[in-house]
Amino acid sequence: MKLGSFASRHMGPRQEDLTIMLETIGLSSIDELIEKTVPDVIRLREPLNLSEAFTESEYLEHVSDLSEKNVTYRNYIGMGYYPTEVPSVIRRNILENPGWYTAYTPYQSEIAQGRLEALLNFQTVISDLTGKEIANASLLDEGTAAAEAIAMLFSARPRKQVKAGATTFIVDTAVYPQTFDVMKTRANSLGITMIEAPRSEWKFTDEVFGCLLQYPDGNGKAEDLEALVAQAHSSDVKVVMATDLMALLMLKSPGKMGADVVVGSSQRFGVPMGYGGPHAAFFAADESYKRNFPGRIIGVSVDRNGNSALRMALQTREQHIRRDKATSNICTAQALLAVMASMYAVYHGPRGLREIAKRIHKRTKSFATALNSNSSMEVVNSCYFDTLKIRVRGGEDEVNSLIARCHALKINIRYFNDGEHVGVSLNERTNIEDLSNLCSAFGVPIVRGIEVDRAFFGTLYREIDYLEHQVFNSHRSETAMMRYIKLLENRDFSLVHGMIPLGSCTMKLNAATELLPIAWYKFAELHPFCPPEQARGMIEILQNLESDLAEITGFDSVTLQPNSGANGEYAGMLVIKAYHESIGEKNRNICLIPSSAHGTNPASAAMAGLKIVVVGCMENGDIDIEDLQEKAEKHSETLSSIMITYPSTHGVFEARILEIIEIVHTNGGQIYMDGANMNAQVGLTSPGNIGADVCHLNLHKTFAIPHGGGGPGMGPIGVAKHLTKFLPGHAIIHQGGEDSISAVSSAPFGSALIGLVPYAYLKMLGVKGATQATEIAILNANYLKVRLEGAYDILYQGPNNTVAHEMIIDCRSFRSCGVEVVDIAKRLIDY
Repeated sequence: MKLGSFASRHMGPRQEDLTIMLETIGLSSIDELIEKTVPDVIRLREPLNLSEAFTESEYLEHVSDLSEKNVTYRNYIGMGYYPTEVPSVIRRNILENPGWYTAYTPYQSEIAQGRLEALLNFQTVISDLTGKEIANASLLDEGTAAAEAIAMLFSARPRKQVKAGATTFIVDTAVYPQTFDVMKTRANSLGITMIEAPRSEWKFTDEVFGCLLQYPDGNGKAEDLEALVAQAHSSDVKVVMATDLMALLMLKSPGKMGADVVVGSSQRFGVPMGYGGPHAAFFAADESYKRNFPGRIIGVSVDRNGNSALRMALQTREQHIRRDKATSNICTAQALLAVMASMYAVYHGPRGLREIAKRIHKRTKSFATALNSNSSMEVVNSCYFDTLKIRVRGGEDEVNSLIARCHALKINIRYFNDGEHVGVSLNERTNIEDLSNLCSAFGVPIVRGIEVDRAFFGTLYREIDYLEHQVFNSHRSETAMMRYIKLLENRDFSLVHGMIPLGSCTMKLNAATELLPIAWYKFAELHPFCPPEQARGMIEILQNLESDLAEITGFDSVTLQPNSGANGEYAGMLVIKAYHESIGEKNRNICLIPSSAHGTNPASAAMAGLKIVVVGCMENGDIDIEDLQEKAEKHSETLSSIMITYPSTHGVFEARILEIIEIVHTNGGQIYMDGANMNAQVGLTSPGNIGADVCHLNLHKTFAIPHGGGGPGMGPIGVAKHLTKFLPGHAIIHQGGEDSISAVSSAPFGSALIGLVPYAYLKMLGVKGATQATEIAILNANYLKVRLEGAYDILYQGPNNTVAHEMIIDCRSFRSCGVEVVDIAKRLIDY
């Protein structure tokens, strides 16, 4: 490793350390260790085709040049994404603070009380504004939240509806198209018939179990939906509302209207658009659904001494326990972004938030008043919060003229496909100068002196009946806010404090240079639906990242759309399903999953509509080949796939991996490789080289995106050539292949903004550094193994008594002394 290079800063051991470590394990070189650990038949014969490494300063200059290829317009597109102010005190002390962004998911409550309090605050914000009893601690995006609502209501149908075959779900035509697209994906995989229709045509027949409304709707119309909800309930139809937190600061809550489930995005509570994400979605419902809820719920409990404490509640719902019986496969969510949104509410308080909402509405009303003075324009929606649908009476020619005027003023608005309507959504950052420019583009004079009119909203008008808890009414000064954030940070454990030695959930350095560009205006302020020519720099980065990941995995193509590893698993299984349907083998619905698999595997396969058959493991932890052969042959006519993790979840490169793949392929199945352990593969072998057909990557593990205390993450999938044309598409921005499945995320590139992190990681490591990172991970694990042997039993090892990048310590012998695994885990916290 070159001294002073990024690789030398990223990897822990120095040269003298490597010498000692190799001596300790009795080997002369890292090459010898790799030869003993990774089966020769799957080794790569040539180095990866990646670029040479940048220095950190070279990389920052490079990415700065790319940022200049982006053109930032004033964005009034809306559709769930809005420019917002990120308070500097939150940007500095949370978004840019490794004490917050490097923490792990709070499975150990004792070292996560600060994060848990911030997430409990988030849940309180959501419950108060939506008018529902409970909320979770975030989901991946608004589309996914809506899809989770369909799945939850479908699984929670009363016996009467199940018996009657109620499998139809109605969606209003005024729902955001990207939300509908993600919902359609989930509905298709669950066998739900989804009907898109205007509300005037809805019929609540016995076949209908649920419906979804956007409030305010996708065109900006705000309407009291209480009567429609009551009508649905009279027919035993449940109602989901997708909503906007900023609008709910002034408008009647969905809960007051009787909505059963409320979903949406918290993006405009102080989180940049970032070309689509990451953003924390929310999910709220009545207490009666608590055991069916997707995602994590933070609850108040007590410790052994009777002191009040916080913990993740009702975990028996989740995939790591219920596996294929779980309501959802979600694991990584959007914890860091939920923390930011909650702190935005803490900082502004209920009155400050209300003033922001009033200012947005007043400027929207000012603009609408100006438009109505022009005979060539017509504001279609009579009641609105911040979004106007505008009819341009001159038809398509006048619309094109308007587009040209907006372009000249660097303004983005929404264009409908009918040639006569446009949309404008105002936001927190719209000032008087912006309003003047908008009016100029539309050829109308600016109107001043508009005030909020209670009568304008009628029954929708809302008083301040939310965020009454002291935490939202105490931190008005920056000093107070800074101290509160620091108080919570000091209750947590992160990489700032020490190592987090997880195997699959690799916790590696989240380098400052990788993270710096995330906050740059020319990346952070890109709307995901802006014209592609405005995002050339970002698109170049994302496409280059896709290319590098395809090279690393040995696959033909990669999509970045999935927002987490579990979301990637789901997408990958749907791609396999689409492939089988395309060759006339729709009957293939059996997925083989080893008993040792991570819980998201069976949960994802079940979500994709597949049936799970468990394959046993032998005493040494390896997949039982005989059991696999028997079950693959038994189901050869219906075999869809196998989901395998490699190296295995017990930390070994299974020597018979090629035999496993051959058995499944021979019996008509596809190979899904869980890429959780790619940290032990990069540069040494690859899923494509081994023979896999699909693999997801956890960019928040192997490729250095911070875990954020439970998200954000990215879970791109790579596929072999025969599957490329089935990669997910998108309703608005072209994605995927000619036979693409519908979207799995709301934004075309998923959480695009944090794609800058793995891009930087690979560019600064370069071809040699990427492989060295793998080699050092394997060396570290084997050094620890040798040091611990004798005092502890290492449960599983390869044929040459080596492990991959992780290992399992057998603690059963300590039970005779009354010591359990949990006791050791809690004692380790002290170190």
